[in-house]
Amino acid sequence: MRNAYLIAYDVADPKRLRRTYQKMLGFGDPLQYSVFYCELSAMEKQLLQEALWEILHPQEDRLMIVHLGPPRSAPARRVEFWGKPPIGPSTREPLVV
Repeated sequence: MRNAYLIAYDVADPKRLRRTYQKMLGFGDPLQYSVFYCELSAMEKQLLQEALWEILHPQEDRLMIVHLGPPRSAPARRVEFWGKPPIGPSTREPLVV
């Protein structure tokens, strides 16, 4: 079963910030700088967490994961945007591990 997540990060080092952004592109869609919407299975979430722990430095960086429930459910629709519309969902192919 897949779940929707809102993932935001604050990375102190520009090199790690670029690496984090590139890694996140493989798992979700950017909504704003350093904020992604991801629909992940439990295995994909674990893979993402492991990949990010190889990049991030917990003493300097922060990562927030907000569980929104099943995709397109009432909790996932609680994310509200004002101003310029967010980037639309991508047409990415599923990640095969």
